[in-house]
Amino acid sequence: MLVNLNIIDLAVVKSLDLDLHQGMSVLTGETGAGKSILLTALGLALGDRADSGYVRPDCKRAEINLEFDIGNIPSAQQWLQDNDLDDGAHCFIRRVVSDDGRSKAYINNRPVTLQTLQQLSEKLVQIHGQHEHLTLLHADEQRRLLDSFGKNQPLLNRLNACFHQWDKTHKELENLINTTRDQSQREDFLRNQINELQQLDLQHYNYAALSEEHTKMANLESILTIGQRQVDNLYENDQISVNQMLNHSINEITQIAQYAPELTSIGNMLAEAQIQTEEAALQLRRFIETQEADPGRMAELENQISLIQKLSRKHHVAPEELPDLLTGLEQELDGVSHSGERITELTVHSETLYKQYHELANELSAFRQRQALQLQQQISATIKELGMPQGEFLVNCVKLMEQTPKLNGNNKIEFLVSANPGLPAKPLAKVASGGELSRISLAIQVTITSDTSTPTMIFDEVDAGIGGGIAEIVGQKLRKLGQDRQVLCVTHQPQVAAQAHHHLLVAKRNDSDSTASSVSTLDAGQRIEEIARMLGGVKITENTRIHAKEMLMTGKQPL
Repeated sequence: MLVNLNIIDLAVVKSLDLDLHQGMSVLTGETGAGKSILLTALGLALGDRADSGYVRPDCKRAEINLEFDIGNIPSAQQWLQDNDLDDGAHCFIRRVVSDDGRSKAYINNRPVTLQTLQQLSEKLVQIHGQHEHLTLLHADEQRRLLDSFGKNQPLLNRLNACFHQWDKTHKELENLINTTRDQSQREDFLRNQINELQQLDLQHYNYAALSEEHTKMANLESILTIGQRQVDNLYENDQISVNQMLNHSINEITQIAQYAPELTSIGNMLAEAQIQTEEAALQLRRFIETQEADPGRMAELENQISLIQKLSRKHHVAPEELPDLLTGLEQELDGVSHSGERITELTVHSETLYKQYHELANELSAFRQRQALQLQQQISATIKELGMPQGEFLVNCVKLMEQTPKLNGNNKIEFLVSANPGLPAKPLAKVASGGELSRISLAIQVTITSDTSTPTMIFDEVDAGIGGGIAEIVGQKLRKLGQDRQVLCVTHQPQVAAQAHHHLLVAKRNDSDSTASSVSTLDAGQRIEEIARMLGGVKITENTRIHAKEMLMTGKQPL
């Protein structure tokens, strides 16, 4: 259960450190005192989305810390162990929201994602909002409530997993069948494309090398002319070659080096340059001697490059990408050629999944139909206690004849109600008034959650729109829920507040330059004053206090 709530700089709360206990605790206070911000804080800490508007003005960040005792929550303990987040019998959750809108979440001082935080939160807390009755009108919510009551989630998970597998297999099979209708034509097309590409001998394909060779042969005349001229310039011209000029320079440097020995090294360098010049000329001559025009090879290169560029344009790929294109076409041809085998394989798998789905769906449907009778009996009894003495609640669970698998099974589930005797039951949206819908919603929540394993349950003004003796019954039922778990309830009803084991008062304090909310635990005397305020309004008389005391006396003593 939740044992401590700590809030720092969240909206109107500057600082709050609140210890919480087993049983039913109510939060009361004037409208606008800040009761809702406590639930907002809990929602943020448990994974709701955050924005900078939650941060108290002139503060850098808001922070919410929750401490849970999970000693008696094996599912939470196992989840923490499975995710390497366990830290003994207590679990600490922390959420920090910065003034720039960014937020961080921590479990046992280790950073986690929002999705991870939400997964853990589901095992620790259930929150029932004051507008929850509006979602009650949706068919999927009615289905979810029935499955929650019947604890069908494990079977439902298996059914939906089977559905997703069947759906994926079925779609692949349909696509493959549609594709193979034109299989022969597609095969011929692919074979023609492949044969055309195979003309390029792609096993030894090197477009860059072909382009380089073609460029060289196209410019061979210039290469030979300029190359021979440079051989002459470097070596073979006896009068003005580089070799002759170097030889002349070496002789003269050697002559003067007799008088200036330090010039010997320069002579050596010139001698090395002469050797390098001679070697360069010899290599250039050998290169020229091996080159000759080959019109046949030139024509072959031009044909190859022309074909490559034609295929490149045709397939809208770069010339270098043609080998990969051929590989892809060959793989597709192989797939088309063997599609018959794949169709047979998928057909068998699809039929197996189809059969498995319907076995699970029929099993789930039988469970739902039995559970629907139990749920309608319990809710009918509860709504009678909540001021609808003639009301009858029905859970219509019909097995659909449609054989195509679908998510969540093959049942149509609809909640019906008859508010008055002699009138046929009709869907909630067509029968129930706003007040009746609130009572029915409360009856459903109390009925379904009474058997849940969630250790902490939070009710946010679910008693809105009721009063008098009905409100007292609501308080009794919430108190009963708190006998073996923790129940937190925000309420404006004194009849509900009087049933609580613990009473928390939310108050707002206005200073000259700031506003802040605080929460305090009330003792017996303070509870009388608060119940009297809720009963009597602005002016509290002694009679109002006596009435408040009587209401508290009729309730059970705190745990």
